[in-house]
Amino acid sequence: MTIRLYDTSARQIRDFTPLKPGCVSIYLCGATVQAAPHIGHVRSYLNFDIMRRWFTYRGYDVTFIRNVTDIDDKIIAKAHEQGRPWWSIGYENERAFNEGYNALGCLPPTYEPRATGHVTEMVEMMQRLIERGHAYEADGNVYFDVRSFPEYLQLSRQELDNLRQPSGEGETGKRDERDFAMWKSAKPGEPTWPTPWGDGRPGWHLECSAMAHKYLGTAFDIHGGGIDLIFPHHENEIAQAKAYGDDFARYWLHNAWVTIAGEKMAKSLGNSVLVSEMTKRWRPVVLRYYLGTPHYRSMIEYSEESLREAESAFARIEGFVQRVIELVGKTVEPAAEVPPAFAEAMDDDLGVPQALAIVHTTVRQGNSALAADDKEAAVARLAEVRAMLGVLGLDPLDEQWAAESDQGEDLHGVVDSLVRLVLDQRESARARKDWATADAIRDQLSQSGLAIEDSPQGPRWSLKA
Repeated sequence: MTIRLYDTSARQIRDFTPLKPGCVSIYLCGATVQAAPHIGHVRSYLNFDIMRRWFTYRGYDVTFIRNVTDIDDKIIAKAHEQGRPWWSIGYENERAFNEGYNALGCLPPTYEPRATGHVTEMVEMMQRLIERGHAYEADGNVYFDVRSFPEYLQLSRQELDNLRQPSGEGETGKRDERDFAMWKSAKPGEPTWPTPWGDGRPGWHLECSAMAHKYLGTAFDIHGGGIDLIFPHHENEIAQAKAYGDDFARYWLHNAWVTIAGEKMAKSLGNSVLVSEMTKRWRPVVLRYYLGTPHYRSMIEYSEESLREAESAFARIEGFVQRVIELVGKTVEPAAEVPPAFAEAMDDDLGVPQALAIVHTTVRQGNSALAADDKEAAVARLAEVRAMLGVLGLDPLDEQWAAESDQGEDLHGVVDSLVRLVLDQRESARARKDWATADAIRDQLSQSGLAIEDSPQGPRWSLKA
């Protein structure tokens, strides 16, 4: 089956056809490193990490570019606030982002270019845009003339007459307030680079157009990022790149936010939850499960209860895996292929929730095989589970997660697995209408300090208050 993806520019799901057979080129807008990452930041890369893994499983050779914006108004403001060099702020937070990505099991990008390392390419791009009549210099700034590019705003579907372009301090000399800055003139106390139009520093949008061109050429397959980047960032990237002469990206994919009380998680709103703090409280693999298993285009409303549910769900998977390994006395290798239903879900716009349902169904089948002492079937189901979880980056036997489990820092998963075994016995008693046994099991669990709730999705347990 052909992989199909929701293309923001087309507003529909499209069959994916690569520019070069057997190869996929991806550019993902990476971090602006003015502060340490919160879980909303890493959600984006997690989603595209899963996409990359699926392309690889399907046999594609993937080139994955994730940039670092290491010069920006916010970085400069932080440097002034803290009395530190701007590059110190950027480097410290770049390391924090990479530590967060690594902790959650994300594969490293093929290349990770920094904006400040590509000023030469930016100047060359501006020179051609000026020569072609798409850009102009004013007061040491260089602006893109949006009226010179008829396709402007096709991605975000806005009307030019109604456009309100975000502008920064010192952006003087615009011919039209809707024009956007590609280069900003030098200001006291700010880092600068020399150009034919005077010293200054790059604008945010120019950086990605220049880096995508350098590493992926005049055309590439997929451009990704959060939905908040559709305008102005991605819209302006398209204008610069296409006016320059590139075909640029053929598919545009955007992930949704992590929200708190319906608001986008953001440091400016004071509602961010730092990855470094979360990994102290939750196992990183549980965070990956929590952030990576909802559909990439669905909002995630942050809550402790949702994290606990993710923890319990992953513990059920872990429990099955460990029981089979203990039974056979050796590691069971992943199956060569994932089940067809899993593949069908992933091919359909990366339908991870539907694919995960296949994982849990297979785990239940495996547990039934264990209960029936069917060793061969249990091993077969484990091989399928490992294959599926490998695609999602969630295989409990992966070296990263296995080492984490060995640390023994969190017993909740073990407790959950044990309680689930008892609850399965209770469900079996209820199914055969042995109410006395079912009630006795419930009473024993209650005496152990556990509260049992019978829900339409099955029994749930929690510690008594």
